[in-house]
Amino acid sequence: MEKTLWKHIQTVKNQSPLIHNITNYVVMNNTANALLAAGASPVMAHAKSEVKDMTGIAGALVINIGTLDEYWSEAMLIAAETAHSLNKPWVLDPVGAGATPYRDEILQKLLQYRPTVIRGNASEILALAQSHTAKTKGVDSTASSTDAVEAARKLVQHYESVVCISGETDVIIDNKQRLLYLKNGHAMMAKVTGLGCSASAIIGAFIAVIADKTEATAAAMALLGIAGALAAQQAAGPGSLQMQILDKLYNLEETEFDAQLKISRG
Repeated sequence: MEKTLWKHIQTVKNQSPLIHNITNYVVMNNTANALLAAGASPVMAHAKSEVKDMTGIAGALVINIGTLDEYWSEAMLIAAETAHSLNKPWVLDPVGAGATPYRDEILQKLLQYRPTVIRGNASEILALAQSHTAKTKGVDSTASSTDAVEAARKLVQHYESVVCISGETDVIIDNKQRLLYLKNGHAMMAKVTGLGCSASAIIGAFIAVIADKTEATAAAMALLGIAGALAAQQAAGPGSLQMQILDKLYNLEETEFDAQLKISRG
């Protein structure tokens, strides 16, 4: 699979898909720069009057509910409905799922439009599957990714989405019974805000141009994880790590990718 994933990374760079992001304002700059460095073209459009048209021309849609409000939630629902009706791939990032009833209400509405990929941390995936054991601490997880595997399976069965549980080990599950584990990345990445949001956006770029959405998700997560691990070797702290990750997303070499990739099947 290693060669296939690297091929997917090059496909994104060569095709430069337009990715429509309805995301939170804490991470817009980070997300846009991560997409550009990975080879995609970002657009951040939130106005209800244009999200339908923007979703129509984009290669994929990414919805991130981090800074949710009443206006943006309506825009998200319009965009998700449009993506679903056009059979356009889209990613749901359920930031803070389980934290408040309002957040969960909007997520349940969004799920009705069957996201192509759901990416969240373990606590968010547990909450999204309505597990009573889920506890969300802001946008941080209080559970490990492997704790959420059964919850992810429920989401896969119900919505036929690819589910990616991010954490120290990233876990990817699909409706073909494929189970992948990725063990790249670095602990310092947790000290940079929005890297999970960047992961969701990069997944959007990959599912826009790659037919196999599970492989697309794995390639996106491998790219960011390896970029993070290599960047940490040069970084003095979280600030320089963020800069180094962008550089490595842009200039990662195949030899580095092959040497660093840690993927296994369940």
